[in-house]
Amino acid sequence: MKYIFLSLISAMLLSISWPTYGIPFFIFIALVPLLIMEHDISKFSSLKRKGGSIFGLTYLCFVIWNIVTTGWLYEARNPDGSHSLFAVVFPVLVNSLLYSLVFQCYHWYKNAQGTYWGLAFFVAFWMCFEKFHLSWELTWPWLNLGNAFSDFPKLIQWYDTLGATGGSFWILLINVFIFYTIRIYQAGRKRKSLVVNISIISALIFLPMIISLVKYNQFDEKPVGEVSVLMLQPDLDPYSEKYSQDSLTIQNDLLNLAEANSKGKIDYYIAPETALPGNGSFSETALDRSTVLFNVKNFLKQHPGSVFATGASSHRIFKEEKNLPKEAYQIAPMSWKVNYNTAIQLSPDQPILVYHKGKLVPGVEIFPYISVLKPLLGNAMLDLGGTVASLGIDKERVAFSNPYNKGKLAPIICYESIYGEFTAEYVRKGANFLAIMTNDSWWGVSEGHKQLLSYAKLRAIETRREIARAANSGISAHIDARGEIIEDTFYGDKTALYAKVKLYEGETFYVKAGDFLTRICTFAVGFLFFYWLFTFLQEKYKSRKV
Repeated sequence: MKYIFLSLISAMLLSISWPTYGIPFFIFIALVPLLIMEHDISKFSSLKRKGGSIFGLTYLCFVIWNIVTTGWLYEARNPDGSHSLFAVVFPVLVNSLLYSLVFQCYHWYKNAQGTYWGLAFFVAFWMCFEKFHLSWELTWPWLNLGNAFSDFPKLIQWYDTLGATGGSFWILLINVFIFYTIRIYQAGRKRKSLVVNISIISALIFLPMIISLVKYNQFDEKPVGEVSVLMLQPDLDPYSEKYSQDSLTIQNDLLNLAEANSKGKIDYYIAPETALPGNGSFSETALDRSTVLFNVKNFLKQHPGSVFATGASSHRIFKEEKNLPKEAYQIAPMSWKVNYNTAIQLSPDQPILVYHKGKLVPGVEIFPYISVLKPLLGNAMLDLGGTVASLGIDKERVAFSNPYNKGKLAPIICYESIYGEFTAEYVRKGANFLAIMTNDSWWGVSEGHKQLLSYAKLRAIETRREIARAANSGISAHIDARGEIIEDTFYGDKTALYAKVKLYEGETFYVKAGDFLTRICTFAVGFLFFYWLFTFLQEKYKSRKV
């Protein structure tokens, strides 16, 4: 019961630390009960299957944490309109399993090499896991520890140097040092070492925050310009309206919303993810002949100097089997199709700029490891609102230049805004402000759309770029380069948000270096593994010699 209690305490602390309802300071001690539990079982327990017990207890902790923080996934709907149990059960169980395996690896290494080497391995290996979770096809970095402070931008201005992954390292380091302090005091009961260690912990917690507050108050980067942006929020139900209504109806409603809110000169009209065309998709070989896009260009002619950036559904048909993208699927003899979640920029008498979403939502937009999982899961991914195929992607980011001013827009599509190093690639391509086109209304009035908005603040700090966020429903918002929301909308409103968005140039250290701390941790894990292997072989050699 003692060990179960420790597991539940960690689950509670992790859960109440999370945005957008939590107090993030609890994250500094959230893993300590688990570390105490593991140490107690390893050293003092009479349990026969210690490894199995530790795995079960950590799994219990992480399942509760996942349910509390991402249980809103249950609001996703099946094709028949019922709640999708699979949409929450699969990510919760799999994600919890992965976190438990990380902890299990720490347990094994600590038993082999001792507490101090084990704790170093714990920090480095967790960091590597978070990086892995940002990269593979089942990517789900929603609970990466550095995200916990997203609602407190004043305290994390140093993310422009180390990024949210630096925040994860910070949190892990403090958890480990608090556990170390407890163990040292239990072993020696020396008050002096306790005072010293508490002083070090306090410095580790508060010094970065003090630096952050100074950076926040002294932020004085000079913009190279300013653009007027109108973010459109059409508020279409994604299950009954958004993808079923006639294309011209969707387009007319969007343009009427834009016209009704056009007061003065607008440099950018920004519409949400897959705002056009409604039912169906655009053929990318015939974009210039699309009636819907032609009407948008005519609207722009009535507003000289304006461009229209929007999310869209598009596709491309291939007639030759040679060099087909892996996402292509056959629709007829000698005919293959690839679907895309796309961002496009329109301006009169200018070529249409196109970008395909590069980070896809597992189960919804990509069937992860389809050759392995498809035979096992069949069409189960349909329960997530997805398909049995995957969307195509662009391998490189792009920035959309404005022909009328200095604006260079980063066309970030929804889920992409969770990825720090990925978003930094847009800035390295020249983007001087970030435009997030999103559709957050799949999960109704829940924490889902609030958390996704909150994570966008991290991207503003990391890149020092202002954000114009256009949501189908969800929350449209203008976020400044310090990560503060200047103005936003209400969920469920059919409206538009006007903002004067500042344009910044230059690159932060994080934009230049990316997740370099994680790369260091990767080398550290490699070193620790080979150190274990060396000592293992050395011990084996000695035992044989004896």
